[in-house]
Amino acid sequence: MVKPTPKTFAVKSFGCQMNVYDGERMAELMAGQGMTAVDAADADLVVLNTCHIREKATEKVFSDIGRLRKDRRVRALDAPMIAVAGCVAQAEGEEIVRRAKVDVVVGPQAYHNLPALVSAAAAGAPALDTDMPLASKFGALPARRRVGPTAFLTVQEGCDKFCTYCVVPYTRGAEVSRPFAAIVDEAKALVDAGAREITLLGQNVNAWEDADGRGLHDLIRALDRIPGLARIRYTTSHPNDMKQGLIDAHGDVESLMPFLHLPVQAGSDRVLKAMNRSHSRDSYLRLLDRIRVVRPDIALSGDFIVGFPGESEADFAETLSLVDTVGYAQAFSFKYSPRPGTPAADMGDQIAPAVMDERLQRLQAALNRDQHAFNRASIGKTCAVLIERRGKNAGQMLGKSPWLQSVLVEDDVALGDIVTLQLTDAGPNSLVGRALFATAA
Repeated sequence: MVKPTPKTFAVKSFGCQMNVYDGERMAELMAGQGMTAVDAADADLVVLNTCHIREKATEKVFSDIGRLRKDRRVRALDAPMIAVAGCVAQAEGEEIVRRAKVDVVVGPQAYHNLPALVSAAAAGAPALDTDMPLASKFGALPARRRVGPTAFLTVQEGCDKFCTYCVVPYTRGAEVSRPFAAIVDEAKALVDAGAREITLLGQNVNAWEDADGRGLHDLIRALDRIPGLARIRYTTSHPNDMKQGLIDAHGDVESLMPFLHLPVQAGSDRVLKAMNRSHSRDSYLRLLDRIRVVRPDIALSGDFIVGFPGESEADFAETLSLVDTVGYAQAFSFKYSPRPGTPAADMGDQIAPAVMDERLQRLQAALNRDQHAFNRASIGKTCAVLIERRGKNAGQMLGKSPWLQSVLVEDDVALGDIVTLQLTDAGPNSLVGRALFATAA
């Protein structure tokens, strides 16, 4: 059935920062077709940009689709055109078309074709594209025009590590690095569009390498020379790709913020081996020691999985002891969830949900304790804070410290300002600052 060409759109992104970046790029594609961004409840086209990391991700997509359609029926409005994008689309494309009868399904390596797929769907047939072409999608994306004070920039995609619990190699493909010049050009465009801070993204971002053998540290040093770019961050890193050149950059590139997200996943060597993590507890801790030598004030973040198949109480105790040893400024922790098609899903000795729940509570208590301690230790410090957005309360602004802490300020500051603050109070998730003066733009 022929449908009206959509004039308005909404993109709803779930999951990691790379999905946020992809969602922004899809929005730019739609805007480039003359469409207007509106709330999902009112859009002619709704793009669900999905994540496949957590359990029952596919069922959640069907639930979101059902809610969208039900809301329209209740409000006596025509059903929207629905596009499912991202990793669930890549993994479950034909099943989504069969069960949900959506209009468009597009994988994360093909979303540059979204306008053409929408046009095809408007002509009457479901459109599906989950190819992983050799040609990069990035050259087909529009130029960056207007962004906020902070911006994401994908420099690397895919993963070759094949951790036994992870679907990324199957949904995002093999590790691919974008060309050096293309990244620098996009970074310059982001700064011209208003960005003061850029976070470089990749499934294994520190695996980035170009054809000339330059690594992420060389790229960071090049970006450091862009006028107007005040701050650089990167995520997510793999311990095995943390080379000395990148460690050294943390010591001598002023714009590279003193924050590192370096997932470990578990503190037990037996579990790490079963996960195919390719690093050990000891090698991880020795790596952190090397990083702290060049940047003693670095804030460390990590990822943890509890209840991996076969994890004993003794294994879990080793994870807790690693947390005590490191003292993370912040961290993310999850219960293991089996992903279809991954080796871990077929392993024996799956852990009972109640055991995972109890372990996760203990782990999160330890991580929250350390995060709050890190924040409390910041009271009295003076630091530069980039103002990113308005706070929840009238007259309140929110920014980020160099250590990626949220800082609330009620002084006369504007979006995009980098303000020198004295940190005066701290809670578990944020700090309060008092402005001393603003730095020059």
